[in-house]
Amino acid sequence: MTIAAPETKIVESYKIACDGGEGALGHPRVWLQIPSDTGWVECPYCDCKYVHKDHANKAA
Repeated sequence: MTIAAPETKIVESYKIACDGGEGALGHPRVWLQIPSDTGWVECPYCDCKYVHKDHANKAA
């Protein structure tokens, strides 16, 4: 069984909310702060990676 890679989203804000995006199948909404030094953060529930647009070319 292969596991799909987590989704990566480019965002415009350093503070974002994640709820899994699946409606009732998602997860509780959490607010995440993107550190300005790394430019990205991962959701602790769904592992979605949020990358700030200013760091999109640096975050791998």
